[in-house]
Amino acid sequence: MKYKVAIFDMDGTILNTIEDLADTMNYALRQYNMPERTLKEITSFVGNGIRKLVERAVPDNTDEDTIEKVFCCFHEYYKDHCAIKTRPYDGVCQVIATLKKKGVRTAVVSNKADYAVKSLCDDYFEGLFEYSVGDKEGQRRKPYPDGVNEVLNYFGVKQNEAVYIGDSEVDYATAQNANLEAIIVGWGFRDEDFLLSLGVKKVIHNPEEIIDIFS
Repeated sequence: MKYKVAIFDMDGTILNTIEDLADTMNYALRQYNMPERTLKEITSFVGNGIRKLVERAVPDNTDEDTIEKVFCCFHEYYKDHCAIKTRPYDGVCQVIATLKKKGVRTAVVSNKADYAVKSLCDDYFEGLFEYSVGDKEGQRRKPYPDGVNEVLNYFGVKQNEAVYIGDSEVDYATAQNANLEAIIVGWGFRDEDFLLSLGVKKVIHNPEEIIDIFS
């Protein structure tokens, strides 16, 4: 078996989180009398962390102080509303369980807030991930490789012994920056034609295809 470690993105890869993200974003916007955003708009805004989501969702020319207030409002609301409509993608839990039975080590690296990553792993993937890394102070978020490198150090493996699995341009760039092979999935938040335009060689459409890569 070529790979010892499978590192997963969260939003759009293992969890469909977009409705809770959208509901929270629109809640925060309403608190400051800002126009709400459509689900399609918010889907296009995600991928670079909550701060960037907020910056993209607020009206143009919003001052930094107000952006910070909306950002804090988002965080406070999301803590209690991050698992209302969120669900794992069909077949993902079974695939991760199968990988573990094969002896593959498993982890999550996400730009979602670290508290949310750990909470959602506990809620939906109890016992399936050995390690998780979210957005936290003192560490650069994806596409910087910091989170991936933390996982590699934790497991004590080399770059050619791990693979990064994600659904977006940020994930593809993260894998490249970390010198890992990327598996890009087509059931997430990005259009397949867009993903292929980045240079992605193949987009998979069934979680079970991940198992084949580790066989």
